Amino acid sequence: MAREQFATGSHDWPPTEALDAFMSTGWADTERRELAQLPVAGFAAKRRDRLRAAFPGERIVVPAGRLQTRSADQDYRFRPHSNYVWLSGDQHADSVLVVEPDGDTLFAPPRSRRDNGEFYRSRAGELWVGRRPSLAESAAELGVATRDVAELEAALRADLPTRVLRGVDAGVDALVPARDDGYAEEELAAVLAELRLVKDAYEIEQLQLACDSTARGFADVVRALDAAKATSERYLEGTFWRRARTEGNDVGYHSIVAAGPHATTLHWIDNDGPVRDGDLLLLDAGVETRSLYTADITRVLPISGHFSPIQRDLYELNRAANDAALAELKPGASYRNFHRAAMRVTAYGLADLGLLPCSAEEALDPASTIYRRWTLCGSGHMLGLDVHDCAASRATEYLDGTLAPGHVLTVEPGLYFQPDDELVPASFRGLGYRIEENVLITADGYQLLSHALPRTAADVESWMSTVDTTP
Repeated sequence: MAREQFATGSHDWPPTEALDAFMSTGWADTERRELAQLPVAGFAAKRRDRLRAAFPGERIVVPAGRLQTRSADQDYRFRPHSNYVWLSGDQHADSVLVVEPDGDTLFAPPRSRRDNGEFYRSRAGELWVGRRPSLAESAAELGVATRDVAELEAALRADLPTRVLRGVDAGVDALVPARDDGYAEEELAAVLAELRLVKDAYEIEQLQLACDSTARGFADVVRALDAAKATSERYLEGTFWRRARTEGNDVGYHSIVAAGPHATTLHWIDNDGPVRDGDLLLLDAGVETRSLYTADITRVLPISGHFSPIQRDLYELNRAANDAALAELKPGASYRNFHRAAMRVTAYGLADLGLLPCSAEEALDPASTIYRRWTLCGSGHMLGLDVHDCAASRATEYLDGTLAPGHVLTVEPGLYFQPDDELVPASFRGLGYRIEENVLITADGYQLLSHALPRTAADVESWMSTVDTTP
């Protein structure tokens, strides 16, 4: 069989020489001049200085990443690697930041040319995907030297110990052989994550904006409950997504819109179940700002607007565990303390409900922890550019470390009774609870960034009854 039989073609008509010539002329000068530096630029410069100090005498290469294929010739919407954003403030694909002992350079694709047809011939051309900044515009806004990314390979030939943030851009990985001096690349990923643990003023501002926008999205969902009863959880997912896309970049992660027994699935994202009066809705969602910082907030809402007595009692047990966790948050405290405090309240609450086959103290014994049947996951994580921020940090600096001013984390102990759990009363089965706060550690304690949303069962009901009139 001849290979020619499998030849494919484009659904677009090929350009003619006459069209090429015509398309190369008659374009206005659209260069943007006298641009102001972006607010993030100064913060990014200080972050690069911290990275440079961590690896003196070395070159650090951090790519933004490339478009990823969704299916056939369709790509996912681009979202740059968080370390690249943190160090540069830029969000464009195919760019690479190089941090060297004597300065920094952002290697980026220049604007697509009009004189050679790239503008309209290439599917990456500006006619297809929109205008991208020129190198001069990027330099002005980001406060960093810029060069054409086509010059990157030659620039990396200079003899200098080099570390690459690998796994982000295979093309960049191939330009620099992996080092054979131990764990150079793993160390780079860990150090970058650890440098990001303490948020600067710009990051805290962005995270507060994300939380405030998320609170408005939760109010949107409450307003949409009646419409969702005629459709499904997906109506509520779409309602929240509209807020995220209108005020921010997107959702920071797949929204968990879990009505009824779906609330007992920790990461329920199908969001295709019914929304019914008498059930609870566990909504875990976060707006990602246009600077790419995300909130991560959870609330449990009675779909009818009112908790039943059993729903209320279990909600308040979960809220008490959350309160206990918050009380442990202060600089110098062990990171794991807030989880332990939440679990102690939870275990004693489960014992009071008659669910444990032993005492609460016996269940809390590290050799047992059987109380975890109803609260399996951890009680929080760091938050920032990623919903599970700084995950590459070494345990000594994060999980086994201590809290410090500028840390931003979630506090989210949960309580989940599976629909088929015969060890709990039938009235408990299919009920799931998680109250998740976003918290900034301050010099003398903590500040709730998610303060705009109610916490107690009574306050949830009161808020839901008035949210229809909230602008």
